[in-house]
Amino acid sequence: MAQLIVRNLDDDIVERLKARASANHRSTEEEHRLLLRDALRPESETLKAMISQIPDVGDDADFARSEDSGRDVEL
Repeated sequence: MAQLIVRNLDDDIVERLKARASANHRSTEEEHRLLLRDALRPESETLKAMISQIPDVGDDADFARSEDSGRDVEL
């Protein structure tokens, strides 16, 4: 695995990265990796791209909810 050293970052950027990592319960290094991965991920790997590849099959009625009134529950 390659390593990357980033020099000459503004102090506020580093602090924001640390705060974001902390808020996400990750190390600063892991947060940095995820940011780079998300920024450079090919469009074909995004959730939107994956959902758009789902074939349009079936009828809307296949997904209709029944009008079930539920059951009585004693509390």
